[in-house]
Amino acid sequence: MSRTINRRAFLQASAFAAVGMRLSRHTLAQPRSPFKISLAQWSLHRSLFAEKIDNLDFAKVATSNGIYGLEYVNQFFKDKAEDKAYLSEMKARAEDQGAKSLLIMCDGEGRLGDPDAALRTESVERHYKWVTAAKHLGCHSIRVNGYSDGSEEEQMKLVADGLHQLCLFGDEHGLNVIIENHGGYSSRGDWLAATIEMADHPRAGTLPDFGNFRVSEDETYDSYRGVGELMPYARGVSVKTTVFDDDGNSHPLDYMRMMRIVLDAGWDGYCGIEHGPEGREVEGILEVKAALEEVQKQLAAEE
Repeated sequence: MSRTINRRAFLQASAFAAVGMRLSRHTLAQPRSPFKISLAQWSLHRSLFAEKIDNLDFAKVATSNGIYGLEYVNQFFKDKAEDKAYLSEMKARAEDQGAKSLLIMCDGEGRLGDPDAALRTESVERHYKWVTAAKHLGCHSIRVNGYSDGSEEEQMKLVADGLHQLCLFGDEHGLNVIIENHGGYSSRGDWLAATIEMADHPRAGTLPDFGNFRVSEDETYDSYRGVGELMPYARGVSVKTTVFDDDGNSHPLDYMRMMRIVLDAGWDGYCGIEHGPEGREVEGILEVKAALEEVQKQLAAEE
């Protein structure tokens, strides 16, 4: 147990030191700015998988509900990554609606931190098509996963290596590569922050997700602390309505508390709604949108 505690203490100290340096360089002098609201396509995943909504109509669905930032999920156009005509149609429909394409969330392309070097390189290269697709759509980033095997330290090194390799390709296309806290060690804010530092590339970043702090069936990580640790590296934010503490308990999101953490990191970009309850996806999206707009109003009144 002492070795685990020591490892965690080291990771936390490294992450906090990195956060402190980034805050001092980039955020402490920035005034608080209002955030913008986007929609993660996963909010509509039931309707998309059931083909009640077509991927090409995502922009229309979002804007018809007053949301003009789009966060795509590659699962809904998996075979279209290199189909320039299809991507051009996606782009045209977004532009016709006055919407902005922000990022593609990428799954199912292998593990960037695979312990097998050949498989790790294969995963990096399988993500290339999503970098170029995101560039075609006008996005700023692709979101990847930080999965691996081995000890905390081993996985950190492997994921950082794969991420760095992919960022080199992303740099050629002006695209960021960002990791979401999405299970396993990546759902620990200290570990993921330290991994981004180890990747050592300016295009490596995070997509802090308010709700994805379940490390395993037996371990959760405090959502508020985790978001605070990840925000200095953020290129996007995912808003979920359930958060966790260190003791395995889940709680309804305290919007004001969380958004203060987000904004205190100097964030003035998009916060993506990722919430779509079964049978009432649009209603759930609109409820979160209304809650975020109320936070915007309250914060504006404080200025």
